[in-house]
Amino acid sequence: MRPIAAVVTALCGLVLSSSSIVSAESSPEVKLTKAGVSSDWKPPQVFKNVNLVRNTNLEKGYARETVNVVVENVDKQPQSDYYLPFPTDLFDRVAGLEVRDKKAAEKGRFDIATIEVAAPSDVNYYLVHLPEPLAPSSQITLGISYSLLNSLEPRPAAIEQTDRQFLTYSFSAYLPSAYQTVTQKTKIKFPSSNVPDYTTTDLKSGADPERQGSTYTYGPYDTAKAAPGTTHPVTVRYEFTKPVITASLLERDLEVSHWGGNLATEERYWLRNNASTLMNQFSRVEWTVSNYQQAPSSAIRELKYPLKPGSVDPYFIDDIGNVSTSRYRPGLRNREASLEFKPRFPVFGGWNYSFRLGWNNNLASFLRRAVGSADSYVLKVPFLEGPKMGEGIQYEKVVLRVILPEGAHNVRYEAVEGPSSNGLPGPHQIKSEFSTHKTFMDTLGRTTLTLTVDGLTDEARDSQLVVTYDYSLWDGLRKPVTMTVGLFSVFAALWAITNIDVSIKKR
Repeated sequence: MRPIAAVVTALCGLVLSSSSIVSAESSPEVKLTKAGVSSDWKPPQVFKNVNLVRNTNLEKGYARETVNVVVENVDKQPQSDYYLPFPTDLFDRVAGLEVRDKKAAEKGRFDIATIEVAAPSDVNYYLVHLPEPLAPSSQITLGISYSLLNSLEPRPAAIEQTDRQFLTYSFSAYLPSAYQTVTQKTKIKFPSSNVPDYTTTDLKSGADPERQGSTYTYGPYDTAKAAPGTTHPVTVRYEFTKPVITASLLERDLEVSHWGGNLATEERYWLRNNASTLMNQFSRVEWTVSNYQQAPSSAIRELKYPLKPGSVDPYFIDDIGNVSTSRYRPGLRNREASLEFKPRFPVFGGWNYSFRLGWNNNLASFLRRAVGSADSYVLKVPFLEGPKMGEGIQYEKVVLRVILPEGAHNVRYEAVEGPSSNGLPGPHQIKSEFSTHKTFMDTLGRTTLTLTVDGLTDEARDSQLVVTYDYSLWDGLRKPVTMTVGLFSVFAALWAITNIDVSIKKR
């Protein structure tokens, strides 16, 4: 008995010991603190905007802006801190802000920090840190791109079920700037040429804005004498007979299984349509007729979801249960698969719809061994996938969980950047957390990396996330050895109990 008990105790101690097995480390990040300043604070006037061109795209259900500005250092010392102001009501709705050197975009994005000005100031700032200080009288061309979530309003707010929808967008003809701007102009791209209402100005000679098809141009303006921060309100109203799809929350789980060679993906959506609400009750008859006529509608009819090659076993479930109104087309070889699914009911303006969908992939398509190490692995997966719709989707909050095999440790991650914008914010704006996720027959639990981002758009579709971790042979054998030891312990205990002599004998 004693030798058996000793062996069992030793094996259990070997299996369950060493807390370092589940230790995890995040990848290095730029730590920029969120500073607060007094309400009368102003950025130092060390720069001048020589020329500024803003391009606003309204073809989707959110505003996408790209600003190219030639910046000159007018100070006597080299400067590296450039301030971007945003009105307070827009500050929390800026998504995917990215700043690069326009002439050397391949060098990557610049580091950005936030600066909140105390009330009653109506403006907050983003601080852009230039990687190399700009010498006096030198110039650099900045490429600034970002999206503005929930910045479009339907007008009228309520319409008939078969009416066409119109949206409004308000902005300033003078782009708010912390510095003097010599010349500037704004180009607006609409989804169609049907723009019944727009603000005209007398800020320059001739027609303002100038119209060319579905593009309207405000400016160019000579603003050398205008004080920094000067604005001129402009509102445009245009036809947009499509849904304004908003995901208030997206939870995305990626579960890695070395034993099964599988990558399981599940996404949980809480959708909302920000389009015009219905003036009267919903009519199924009118809806059927409009579908037959293929008339445009501001309701969400269906969602088209491209899947990676090799995706199998898709499912679509809402709060009631399985939804059968879906069509799956498997991909052939290296071609994408396609999942087209319709909500259980048409989602009109002001309506909500929550659902989940999932699928499986061969892990070998996403996982590789690290060069020079037999126990290190590199996992490369999409940061965000989501439906691919012409009207676009805006995400107010995204929570991504990467559930690694039990025993994975020394975890590091990195969001891959390309030579152009991928719609993701900077590394310091992505909140990371490591935890343990326990599933069936786990001993220590699976190491889980959780990334949280506030404010994304479908511009971030197919952006890549690289996760590196160590996973040895012993880590892979942990669960079967634990199960074997557990069963052996049970049988040993039963054997010991059955061999106990409980009979009454004469001493």
